[in-house]
Amino acid sequence: MRRSFALYFVALLVVAGLLAGGVRYWVGPARGPAVGLPALTPPEGWSEFDWPFLNDQFGKGRAFECSVKECGDVIRVTFRAKIGFCNCATGVSDDEELERIGDVGLAGANGTPLVDGNEIRVGRMEGRSRAYQVETGGEIRPILSIGYNDRCDVIVVTAWSPAARPLDIEGRVLKFLRSDYVRRWAELTLGL
Repeated sequence: MRRSFALYFVALLVVAGLLAGGVRYWVGPARGPAVGLPALTPPEGWSEFDWPFLNDQFGKGRAFECSVKECGDVIRVTFRAKIGFCNCATGVSDDEELERIGDVGLAGANGTPLVDGNEIRVGRMEGRSRAYQVETGGEIRPILSIGYNDRCDVIVVTAWSPAARPLDIEGRVLKFLRSDYVRRWAELTLGL
């Protein structure tokens, strides 16, 4: 009797584990630091603020600001994942794909490219970066749009500074995106 109860109990645990794994598969990875890994903090000088854009079908992302002390100018960066939204065959390999997947429209109206985009690399992922100007609140705001992908999933980034031009902040924005903090977020979000 005890043996059959023990077998039943083990089978129940196995089924519960399989169900929990299935729920994780359909719902996605858990938010927050993974068990057994230290909680990461943003790089020095960067602090999180509320998502500044309206919600859409891709949901809210993360928003950070770098201080003048750390970055030389105030820099604001938003990023989020768009799962299954990238061209799976070529990735973010040209300006047209960056424009299609980017969040320029969230940052303001009438997004106009200022220059041709350039190739970027964030970890093992490749993509593009391009400077735009948008109208927001009756003013013209220059912004930087970045997109980089892992297969069909893309990370979309929008960055701007009240005092600096987009191409002048590109290096600091890429350094932030390459930080352990954002890299770990991307791994958890994209299931890498």
